[in-house]
Amino acid sequence: MTYVDESRPAVQQPEPAPVSLKDVVSAYVGLTKPRVIELLLLTTVPVMFFAERGVPALGLVAATVVGGALSAGSASAYNCVYDRDIDEQMRRTRRRALPRHVVTPTSALVFATVLMVVSTVVLALWVNPLSAVLSVAANAFYVFGYTMLLKRRTTQNIVWGGIAGCFPALIGWTAVTGELSWVPIVLFAVVFFWTPPHTWALALRYREDYANVDVPMLPVVKPAAEVGRQIVLYSWVMVATSLLLWPVAGTGFVYPVVAAVLGGVFLVQAHKMWARARGTEDLSVIQPMRLFHHSNLYLSLLFVAVALDPLLF
Repeated sequence: MTYVDESRPAVQQPEPAPVSLKDVVSAYVGLTKPRVIELLLLTTVPVMFFAERGVPALGLVAATVVGGALSAGSASAYNCVYDRDIDEQMRRTRRRALPRHVVTPTSALVFATVLMVVSTVVLALWVNPLSAVLSVAANAFYVFGYTMLLKRRTTQNIVWGGIAGCFPALIGWTAVTGELSWVPIVLFAVVFFWTPPHTWALALRYREDYANVDVPMLPVVKPAAEVGRQIVLYSWVMVATSLLLWPVAGTGFVYPVVAAVLGGVFLVQAHKMWARARGTEDLSVIQPMRLFHHSNLYLSLLFVAVALDPLLF
């Protein structure tokens, strides 16, 4: 039997601190995952420069950026609503708005829907209907394809789910030209093959989190050496695809030179991580975040080269 000393005064639980307006605004902004938006826009605007073969109309760029940012923010907010159960258990995501109960699921759902509607209107009225349709398709694929269908069911979740993150290349091109061609499809493919090395490096760092919530990311179900091997394979295909833009689009020499140098450095980093992963599961030895950060730099500089090539030659 447990003895309880009733003579002691009850311990007063501290009242939760009031939530300020700044906290609420910050929480809603956080639902949109601004860093993801930043990366997506980085693959949109340079493609617009490339499609224009110069500087596109600034009003068109602004409308595409606003519409694209709102659409990406909407998809992220929907993702936060659906994944709030596992976000609350993972170290990397437990400080998000829904796990901290700063925003209710209903409010977040309404917020995501409003962003989606506004983004579609902006793109349809001030860009063109094709770009608006592509934006809605990307949003729907991320929410229904990746978040709801693939993420918790297969190790190939981010391989196919990553398709949603490839759409900005198509949207940037159609915003200027009003039609699709092989050029944006090549850039779409570059992002497609870039996504697994980028995401698996991050997932390797947080594999315990994913394991604890039963999300079968590749690093959860396969040893680090196999993850490293898969990263190297996708990296080689990614670099080869990036060089394909040269003959397909008829670029100047700036883009292929930059793509070759960036690709070579990336492959060296991928092979080094694979070598470190062979024979150990110690993340302090493998250092997956080194490749993750390098992957961000690679994609950023590659698309900067896409924008600069037609301006320089």
